[in-house]
Parts: sequence; C-alpha cells; structure tokens
Amino acid sequence: MDSIVQPAATEQPSSSRNRLLLTVYTAAIFVSALLLFSVQPLFTKMVLPRLGGSPAVWSVAMVFFQSLLLAGYAYAHLLMQIKSRVVPIVMHLVLLIAAFVTLPLGIASAYGEPPSTGYAFWLLGLFVMSIGLPFFALAANNPLLQAWFVRTGHPDGHDPYFLYASSNIGSFLALLSYPFLLEPIFTLHTQDRLWTGGYGVLILLIAACGVLLLRSPKLAVADARTEDANAPAPTLVTRLRWIFLAAVPSGLLIAVTAHISTDVAAAPLLWVLPLSLYLLTWVVVFQSRPLLPHKWMLMLQPVAIAGVIFLLAFGGEQNLLLTLGGHQLCFFVIAMACHGELARTRPAAKYLTGFYVALSFGGMVGGLFAGLFAPFTFSWIAEYPILVALAALCRPSANERLAGIVRWYWLALAVLAAALVAPSYMTGDLSTWFEDHRVWVAGAVGVLAALLALALNADRWKIFATVALALALTRIYPADEGRVTTVRSFFGVHKIVVTPGGYFHVLMHGTTIHGAERFLNNDGAPVTGRPEPITYYHKDGGIGQAITAIRERKGAPLKVAAIGVGSGTLACAAAPGEDWKFFEIDQSMVDAARDPKNFRYISSCLPDLKPVIGDARLTFAREPDGVYDLIIVDAYSSDAIPIHLATEEAMKIYKDKLAPHGAVVMHVSNRHLDLEPVVVGIADANDLKSWVYDEDSGRDADYIFSTDVVISAREADDVGKLASSKQWEETDADEKVRVWTDDYSNILGALYRRLRFGEQ
Repeated sequence: MDSIVQPAATEQPSSSRNRLLLTVYTAAIFVSALLLFSVQPLFTKMVLPRLGGSPAVWSVAMVFFQSLLLAGYAYAHLLMQIKSRVVPIVMHLVLLIAAFVTLPLGIASAYGEPPSTGYAFWLLGLFVMSIGLPFFALAANNPLLQAWFVRTGHPDGHDPYFLYASSNIGSFLALLSYPFLLEPIFTLHTQDRLWTGGYGVLILLIAACGVLLLRSPKLAVADARTEDANAPAPTLVTRLRWIFLAAVPSGLLIAVTAHISTDVAAAPLLWVLPLSLYLLTWVVVFQSRPLLPHKWMLMLQPVAIAGVIFLLAFGGEQNLLLTLGGHQLCFFVIAMACHGELARTRPAAKYLTGFYVALSFGGMVGGLFAGLFAPFTFSWIAEYPILVALAALCRPSANERLAGIVRWYWLALAVLAAALVAPSYMTGDLSTWFEDHRVWVAGAVGVLAALLALALNADRWKIFATVALALALTRIYPADEGRVTTVRSFFGVHKIVVTPGGYFHVLMHGTTIHGAERFLNNDGAPVTGRPEPITYYHKDGGIGQAITAIRERKGAPLKVAAIGVGSGTLACAAAPGEDWKFFEIDQSMVDAARDPKNFRYISSCLPDLKPVIGDARLTFAREPDGVYDLIIVDAYSSDAIPIHLATEEAMKIYKDKLAPHGAVVMHVSNRHLDLEPVVVGIADANDLKSWVYDEDSGRDADYIFSTDVVISAREADDVGKLASSKQWEETDADEKVRVWTDDYSNILGALYRRLRFGEQ
C-alpha cells in the first residue's frame, strides 16, 4: 500500500501541469456557469409573451431550473460511481454533443397557445421540451468537473469547493450582464446565437478536462492524495439539515422576487437582481477566506429578519430604493447565514457529489413550495413571511445565556401574544391604536427576536416563535386602510380594499391602484344609478377625453376593443348602442369585477359582457382587420404594461384592426418606467402619428388620478379635437430611444429615463 501512496518521482505532477489543470478546470466551470445562468433570463424572455408577461413565469422557470439542477447533480453523482475513468468522460461528452444538436434555443413547436387553465404545468412542459436536454447537460458540469478535479491528483484536490465559488462567480456575472449589457445591446436572436457558440466552446473545454484526467496518475494514487479515506459518512440528520438549509433561501429567493416585481415590472431586469445576490452568497461562503465571515452573518441575520418585519409592516406606497434595496439587502444577509452554515458543515471531498445532490434537492423543495404550492394554496404572498420565519431555524444550536431566566420565555411569549392579538377582535380606541401603530408594534416584537439572538444567544426555536408572532402581527394589523379581500391567480395577487366608512371600493395590485368605485356619497347615502368612471378613466382625464373625441369625430356609435378589464370601469364609458369588446388574460380578475359586491361597473353598464380570455397579443390578433374605431390598451402587471404589448409588432396588430379613421390609446401611467417614448417610437415605426397627454388632475383624494396617455392614428383628423387641444402634444419619435420589438426591449433605459427626468 505504501508503494501506491508514494508514487515514483516521474509520476509527480509538475507545477506547470498543476497550473494547466487549475486553469482548464476553472475555465470550464466558469463558462458552464455563464451559460447555465444566462439561459434563464434569455429563454424566459422568449416565453413571457405567451403568458402575458406575468411574474409567475419567472417563478415557474425557477422551479424548472432547480428541478433539472437536481437531476443533473444526481446524474453526476451516479456517473462518478463508475470506477472507469473513460466511461464517465465519454458518456458526458456524448450527452453534451446530443444537446448541442438541438440548438439554437427555441420554443418547442408543439407548444402554441396556452390552455385556459393549468398555466404552471403547461409552462413546465414547455421548458422541458424546449431546453430540457441542454440545461440538464449543463447542470451536471459543476459537481462532475469538481469530482474529476479531485481525481487528477492536484494538490488542491482535497478541498475542491473553491471551484464552486468560481462557478457562482460565472453565474453572478451572467445574470448581471444580462440586464445591463446583453438586453440593452443585443436582440434575442443575437443573444441566442452567442449562447449557442458558447455551448460549443464549453464542449471543447470539457473535452480538455477529460484528457487531463486521463493523463493524470492512477485513480488509486489520486484518491490517496486528495481524499480522506477515514472521513465518516454524513449522517441522515446531517443530510436533512443540508436540505433544509438549502430549501429556505431557495424558496425565499422566489418569494422576495414575487414581492418586489409586483410593484415595478414583469421584466428580467428585476428578477435577476435577487438571483444575482443569491449566487453571490455562494461565491462568498465557499471562498477559502470569506470576505464576510460566517460569524458576522449569524450576528446580522436576526437584524435582517427584523428589517423584513418593519418593511412588511410599513407596507403602503414605497419608493423604488426602499422596495428594491431594503428587501434585497435583508434577503442577502439571511441567505448568507443559511449558505454559510452549509459551507461550515460541508463533508470531505469523497462525499462531494452527494453533498451537491442534497443542496440541489433542498433548492428544488424550496422552489416547489414558493413557486407552485404557495400560489395554489394562499390568497396572498404568505410564503414570504413563512420563509423569513423559517430562516430563524437555520441558525446553529447555541448555549443560552441566563438560562434560568430564558426558560420562562415560552410563558412570557404566550402572554405577550395574547395581549397583542386580542385587540384585533375588539373595537374601540385600543384596537384603533394598534392599527395606527402596527409598524412599531410588529417591529418591536421583531427587535425582541433580534435581542434574543444577540444578547441571550437564545435557542433557535424561541427566536422562530418570536419572529412568527411579529410577522403574524403585520397580517393581523395590515398596512391597507379598510377591509381587504385578496384574489390570487397565476398572474398575481389583487386586493379589493373597502376604504374606512365604505365610501370607495379600490382594486390594487401590489401598491398600484387599478381602479376604484364610489359606493357612498359624502353624506353617507348610497350611490345610485349608473356608476361614474373615476381613477384614470374619469371623463376629464386622458382616456376619457380620447373616447369623447373619437366619438364626436365619428358622429355615430363606436366599435371599441379594450385590452384589460381591471375593475371594469371602462364598461361605463360605453354609450348606448356602442359595441365594446374586452380582452383579459386573468379569469379571476373578470370574476372579481363582475361581482357587484366588489364593483358595479359591469353589472350596471354591460351586464352581458363576455370578455375574451387569453393573452391579448394572441386573442386580439384573431379579430377581423379594419373594424375598430378605437383600441384601448390598458393591460397592467402592477405598475407596467407587459412588454410584448408595447412592441412594434404589437402596434402593427393594433393598426391592422383599426377602421380607416381609427385610433389606438395606450395608458402608460407609471411611477418607475418612462414608457411614453417607447409607445411613440413603436407608433412611428408603423407610420402612425402620436399625441401625448400628461396632466395632473389634482384630485387624488377623490380617486381621480393624473394619467399619462398616448393616442396614435394615421392622420391628425382621426383624433378629432385632440389634435388642436393644448392638453395634448403631438410628439415625434425620439431618435435616441431604440424602437422596441419582439426581438428587443430595454427596461433599463425606461427606468433610467424616469429616474433622470422624473414625472415631467
């Protein structure tokens, strides 16, 4: 045995060979990670138009990627059980080449229009059939190449986890480069070709890794040098702990993404930010000397949890910096603590592939919970606070300080919970006080949890219970004023808020109001008769003026197509004898708007309304050409028009459906994105002239809001009196703003313009 452990001098690897090994393996793992994580936003953007630009597309995509990552890791684990060196190398290269033959990327031809139900499962099937094989092959590379590296006999092979950090650096750069470099510069077609070329380069690199492995010392020699033969196998409890530690931040990634994307836009720019931070945590924790020591993160984790509690309790209309920065900073710290525990408890190199299988399985479990189970189970984004509370259980076991006092904590917590929850079932000054001070009530309990962790080093179950109470208080005393009903579907969470006193019913998506109706007059008497359109659709606003102008110009009943139902407000903009047809992707939204307990617009004005259900880009394209006098595009995903409804090709569809003197009205009111130049640009690309309305109503207290509206038509006469109105400005296309197409869009540019020029 000694002769095996001590190889001949000629077998000793030279320093140059060691450098070559390290360079080639690092390059292969880095390029593989670049491809693995750039394909996510790339292909998701291809798929988005099929499902209305819903943020849920990204959540389901994450479930797919995490599930296939598990499959790839399991494949790598099984492959490394084969004693032969040649067989695993040949098998994996054959798999990579077979996957390369299926490129470039594209949506499988069998997947046309989505079904009316079961969007998530249909989408999973689309991903599997379209990119399943190339992604599966990529998913196996990281653990497989690390295992090969161990067997090359390299001096660093005894602890190859630093290569995992290299992998995640590649992933991190891929995700950041997509919204800031690839998306603004290249079309989808060009991105696809670049990705395919990168896949070919990767195959060559992995082949070189295989050759270097075959030319390395005998397997027994390499194993003796790099693996601790006496290292005990991880116990079942340890493996379950790994799974839990991986599941919580994985699910939290999807939950926090859903939370922030609700309030800005359904776009890869915002989705990749949390994922980039998630990957950055892997980079840091698996470094030989982490820049952020694990003990620091464990100290900051309860503070970050308390921060989330404050943010959720605060609610309301938050600015972009607070929404994006606050939640993501807290998420980063929480994920660092969880992943740091994984790095601290990682096994010897001989159990490497099994460790990665546990990590990927935990990632899949977290993804399934947040991406599939939660949307079908909860009527609101309950998965976010649930996972934040579970993060407290990711802390290591601890020896409590002042144990004699702390043992009474459970009784004290029960009394505190009763005292704080009981007022929610009461009426009067005490209940009102708790509602008015919900931020400080819930926040104080959150701070208590942090103090338990930092000052008393309390048991993680005590911290968990305290955090759970604080998060429950944010729900018991919600930030919304008035009574709230939530409606959740694949396309998001909508809230129907009855304001104090019952004067208004308000439809909200995130912090964005999508419609409202007055139910009581100022004297408390019920509103009777035909409901008056308010919010963005008031008769004096941009949309109301456009409808009136086109009606007067025609001098006869209009034929109108309206994309987006919302609260049904536009139903009461229809005049007697007119033909209005609505297009809506979310059946749950139609059901909510039809219910007169929520809103009376449809039941009072168009009781026989039967909206066309499905993505309007697909369903509206089937309408006959040249028939509509007016097309109103008012389809929102929270605070943004879905991108695929604001492209040159989309505007061509609208133009084709217009009557000879018809017009297209696009509602582009937005707090974060400047969409007016985008709409003017796509109209100009279709030889249409545009007029922009941007005026503050000054009547927000009455739920009559300022609106940004663009109306486009072939000639000035087609928009009637709007062409000469001082409130409407004819606007030429901005040459500095590249025209959005199905192959190109630039959310970053729209965001930058809004931040730079503000609400002008």
